[in-house]
Amino acid sequence: MASNSDNVGNVTKFPKVQGGGSLILAWQIKNKHVLVVGGGEVAAGRILNVLNADAKVTVVSPSSGLNPEVRYRITNQEITHVDRVFQPSDLETLPPSNGPPDMVLVAVDDPAASTQIWKLCKERRIPANIADVPPECDFYFGSIHRDGPLQIMVSTNGKGPRLAASIRKWIGNQLPTGVGDAIERIGELRAKLRKVAPNPEEGPKRMRWMIRVSDVYSWDEMCGLTGEDMDNLLTFYPSNEVPHLDLLKAMRGGKSAEDIDIFDGSFGFSVVA
Repeated sequence: MASNSDNVGNVTKFPKVQGGGSLILAWQIKNKHVLVVGGGEVAAGRILNVLNADAKVTVVSPSSGLNPEVRYRITNQEITHVDRVFQPSDLETLPPSNGPPDMVLVAVDDPAASTQIWKLCKERRIPANIADVPPECDFYFGSIHRDGPLQIMVSTNGKGPRLAASIRKWIGNQLPTGVGDAIERIGELRAKLRKVAPNPEEGPKRMRWMIRVSDVYSWDEMCGLTGEDMDNLLTFYPSNEVPHLDLLKAMRGGKSAEDIDIFDGSFGFSVVA
């Protein structure tokens, strides 16, 4: 066991704790039941967020309080609508599952009612978010940049949502074009690799090889990988190699690496097809 003097001597080697933050996680709510109380503009944004995460959504709100977007989602049967105000029993039996919700999002212009719903959720240990009331939130909605599978969240921990949106836009503008497509290709390659090397003991090698692939190819090169390119690339996995993209292109049409003349000299890598 390290002595106290050892710990003091190593203190500068460790990250400094910065309190006051949130634990930012990717919350998997696919097929989870989300209750949204309210049907206005804020509720519409919340609904889109959880639908994008493949949640099942029930909205409790009088029809008179629904905005056009929420009405559209009800008409298209993307969400379930209960045409009345919230009742405490909604936290116990809620259509269509007739069970309690897994998450509650409150977006109504009634502070007293919102606080009451918050307290009821706390009693039942249901995670909840009360719009625009940070102290009454188990979690926050950050500003999200989305490009296919890529999601980047910017959070100001409830202090400056408008600034979070500006920062998110700036970050999005700095990203290379096609980054979402590149991630899709890498995801496809990982799925193919698991079929080629399915054994659990291959896990560390798979991870190291995928890291090398991600480091070797640029975003544009990843976007350009075809299904045939990925299949050819996987033939290099057993030897733990990652070939130059020119070699993969030369292998198109059924050629093997052995069929291709390769010169690897001091001025770079060239392929003669």
